[in-house]
Amino acid sequence: MKKSVVSTSAAPAAIGPYSQAITADPFVFASGQIPLVPETGALAGEDITSQTHQALKNLKAVLEAAGSSLDQIVKTTVFIVDMAQFTEVNRLYAEYFTDKAPARSCVEVSKLPKGSLLEIEAIALKR
Repeated sequence: MKKSVVSTSAAPAAIGPYSQAITADPFVFASGQIPLVPETGALAGEDITSQTHQALKNLKAVLEAAGSSLDQIVKTTVFIVDMAQFTEVNRLYAEYFTDKAPARSCVEVSKLPKGSLLEIEAIALKR
C-alpha cells in the first residue's frame, strides 16, 4: 500500500505539521477542515451557517484533489464548540449528503483552531 500526500490551493493550507489529506489506496484520510476561506485565510463569517458551508467546501476541495468526492465518504467526524448549534449543522450537512449519508460522529469540544465553531474530518474511498 503506497502512501501519498494530497495538497491543493483550493482549500486552506495546513496550519501545522500535517497534510491536508493522505491517500493510501483505496482510502483518502482528510484532515479536519475548519471554515477558513482559502484565498484570505480568514474565517467564513462568525455564524455556524457560513462556517459549516465553508468547512464542507474545503473538505470537498481536498477530496477532489485526492481523486475522491463527498459521495465517496464513508465516515466523518464533526467537532463543534456548542452542541446547541447541532441542529443547524445537521440541517446543512444534509444538503451535502443527500443519498447514502456516511457514518458520522459529532463531538463537542471546548476550542478549535483560529476560533472556528466547527471542524470536519473524513475518510473516503478513491474513485
